[in-house]
Amino acid sequence: MNQKLTNYLNDVFTPYDGVKSVTELKADLLSDLQERYRELKTEGKDDETAFNMTIESIGDIEETILEVANLSRSLERQVLTNFSASNLPKSDFAGVIAHKGNFTSSALHGSDFAGADLTGSTFKSSDIREANFNGANLTDCTLSVNDLSNASFNKSILVRTNFSISGMEGAKFTGVKLTDVTLNKIDLKKTIFEGCIFDGVDFKYCDLSGLCLDGQTFIGVKFDKSAINEVSFKGATLKNVSFQAFFSLTNKYYRSIKTICFDDAVMDKLTYAALKGMGAELSKVTVR
Repeated sequence: MNQKLTNYLNDVFTPYDGVKSVTELKADLLSDLQERYRELKTEGKDDETAFNMTIESIGDIEETILEVANLSRSLERQVLTNFSASNLPKSDFAGVIAHKGNFTSSALHGSDFAGADLTGSTFKSSDIREANFNGANLTDCTLSVNDLSNASFNKSILVRTNFSISGMEGAKFTGVKLTDVTLNKIDLKKTIFEGCIFDGVDFKYCDLSGLCLDGQTFIGVKFDKSAINEVSFKGATLKNVSFQAFFSLTNKYYRSIKTICFDDAVMDKLTYAALKGMGAELSKVTVR
């Protein structure tokens, strides 16, 4: 009869073979069922009655097994995506799903994350030079204090992504909508932005000197306390955009504002009025 109990559990647990915690549950349950069966036999029950009553005593075990299996798989995924302090240059992560992955303090130079879903992942203090994030989902990711030189972000999903205090020389963002992205305290003079939409992006304390942002869209963007000499917004669209100075509007900041090119840009009335008050050259701007 012990074999009959074993066969019964084998059938119930078959869909979860290989899940460690489920295997442990199965062993514990078999021991409990054998004990229960012996008690019923001692009470005078025949073999068939004792077997049926033993099985009935465990109730709907399949729901419990499913919950244990799901929890176990979740924990296994968390272990799998912990690559902190790893040496993984030129690794292939293209198309992977790694929610809340941990790549802190890792060497990922030249690695391929194209099309990967990295939602909620952390890459803090890592070497990510020349990495490929084309088409990757970087929602709620932390990429601060990294070397992102020459990394590629073509059509990446950037929502609440934090790039603060990172090296971004030669990094390229093309065809991207940046939503509530943080780009604080970064030298962006040699970063490339092409065909982007900036929605709620924070550029506070950045150096954007000489940066070309022509033809791109800026909605609710803050360039506060940033170096903005000779930035070009030619043909761009600016709505509710802020250019607040460090402390007060010094002569130096007035001179910086005057070097910005807004030719053929389209602005809302509030952005236009704020820039006009700072002395920006707006003679070729359209106000809507």
